[in-house]
Amino acid sequence: MNRYYAEFGGQFVPETGISALKELEKAFLKIAFQKDFKSELKSLLKDYVGRKTPLYYAKNLSKHYGHDIYLKREDLNHTGAHKINNAIAQALLAKKMGKKKIIAETGAGQHGLATATAAALLGLECEIFMGETDVKRQELNVQKIRLLGAKVNLINTGLKTLKEATTAAIQSWINEIETCFYVIGSAVGPYPYPQIVTHFQSIIGKETKKQLKKIGKKADYIIACVGGGSNAIGMFYEFLNDKTVGLIGVEAAGLGIDTPYHAATLTKGRVGIIHGMKTIVLQDDYGNILPVHSISAGLDYPGVGPIHAYLHKVKRVKYYAINDDECINALKLLCKLEGIIPAIESSHALAYLEKLCPTLKEKSVIVVNLSGRGDKDMHSVLSYKKGEIYG
Repeated sequence: MNRYYAEFGGQFVPETGISALKELEKAFLKIAFQKDFKSELKSLLKDYVGRKTPLYYAKNLSKHYGHDIYLKREDLNHTGAHKINNAIAQALLAKKMGKKKIIAETGAGQHGLATATAAALLGLECEIFMGETDVKRQELNVQKIRLLGAKVNLINTGLKTLKEATTAAIQSWINEIETCFYVIGSAVGPYPYPQIVTHFQSIIGKETKKQLKKIGKKADYIIACVGGGSNAIGMFYEFLNDKTVGLIGVEAAGLGIDTPYHAATLTKGRVGIIHGMKTIVLQDDYGNILPVHSISAGLDYPGVGPIHAYLHKVKRVKYYAINDDECINALKLLCKLEGIIPAIESSHALAYLEKLCPTLKEKSVIVVNLSGRGDKDMHSVLSYKKGEIYG
């Protein structure tokens, strides 16, 4: 099935890849919904990853903005982000399929770290593809990945970031398609990957909904950052049918959406094809993929998951862009008010509170998906504006 979400999605890969995608879809539908698989995954997520993650009432941030702000603490997962939810599930699926090796692309390093972690746990060979630019700004995660026994392949073509790493990972997968399983880290790529990632990340929204009910609250707005879009769709999916909840995705505006230096795909992009999917893409008049920029390695991507492209088209989710300055200011604010150091990616979502809250006439309940912690970003934060992080 070449699954589309309206006009978005599909399978735009070489013919050799189609059989592997069919094998993956068949295995996913057969294995992932079996009682024993679900039980084993649930146990791993609880006892190894540390789920469920808290829904934390940010008292000081709430006082600052005049609204009830809750943070879904995906930063407290083992490895420090939401990425482990999907990586450990796909790795387990790969093992059940009899695969001996898994590969993955990574930008911020969190998906690479999560995949290397899952491979070590489950006894699988692992290779991670990462752009040379990202390797330099995410050195801590690179060292962790290597320590876990995975091989890191440095990609030095193009801008040497996530787009190039993804391209290289796809090429490697095609070359070893019989024995290799590609663990895609976001809700991107050819079908069935967007659906698989959405399924495994939907635990974020499911937990959030139960946690809100338990404390007698109902979300008025839910905010999440969007690069490829896995943490966002994981949070949004459970709430899509509840039209009383405003869903907000936040992209990276980089130096500004009116400059060439941004990664605001849904804000400035057009329909195109990238990495095996039809979606919204940042491209020139000839269809060439444009270079992108963001202080965030995890949002530094010129495409977006096809499910997000669809939700943007039907206006179920509203997408906005936050620039580097706004992001860093939000990061510093959470540090100072709540004693939490968020990932730069997550700080884009936090920054939108500054724009949303002043427009609300009544006190609202707002949930922000804190998709990761900021350990990996200290070099980027400290070097931003010549290290004047408390200026």
